[in-house]
Amino acid sequence: MKVLVVDDDVVSRMVLMHLIDSCGKFDIVEAEDGADAWQQLEDGLRPAICFCDLRMPRLSGIELLQRVKAHAELDNMPFVLVTSANDKETVLEATKAGAAGYIVKPFQAEQVRVHLAGFLDQAASGSEHQAEAPADTQRRLGINAERLLVYLTGFQNQLTAAAADLDAALAKGDQQDAQVRIDRLHAGCVTLGLHGAAAALKSFAPQRLSNDEVQAVLADVARAVGHQAGLVRQSGG
Repeated sequence: MKVLVVDDDVVSRMVLMHLIDSCGKFDIVEAEDGADAWQQLEDGLRPAICFCDLRMPRLSGIELLQRVKAHAELDNMPFVLVTSANDKETVLEATKAGAAGYIVKPFQAEQVRVHLAGFLDQAASGSEHQAEAPADTQRRLGINAERLLVYLTGFQNQLTAAAADLDAALAKGDQQDAQVRIDRLHAGCVTLGLHGAAAALKSFAPQRLSNDEVQAVLADVARAVGHQAGLVRQSGG
């Protein structure tokens, strides 16, 4: 499975490629900037997912994203923006343009793994996607498909942050803080109709949270969110 990495900073590009490689067996394709990436895509490259730096010369990450979303054969490809600007305006702009999420420099492995979770072998986790039909979620929340996608993308970003926070909390032995964070994620799953993910987050024994188990479940939840977002897009959202 091909993963496209776009960044004009060669060091950042190599670090991100290393983290992707550590998540599983991926065929990583690199591009030195947005223009190079677009040329490869026009020449027929069809990656399963793209990680793209936001600020680049010649063609920025947002501009490349806009071209991708306007292309009939590429518009469903998850596009993850890479940025050092952790500001709300940038995130909002990226979400409106159709980004599947974002990661912030300096990179952390869990940030990357969350976005790749949907492409890892589902049989390895034994998980099955169990969720409310997107149309039912929209009716229940009184929103349209576009807004549901925004919510799902925001929740995916919340999972990225939670993975690192939970890792730190459990490393300190702070079971109570970790449980509070897991409960928040559970509430998000319930709101978004992700029944299977919600059940997984409720499966932990009280005060016996293991970081390995927590991270594995978070990967399953991320997979469920990505799958649900794909269903929304397939339905014309």
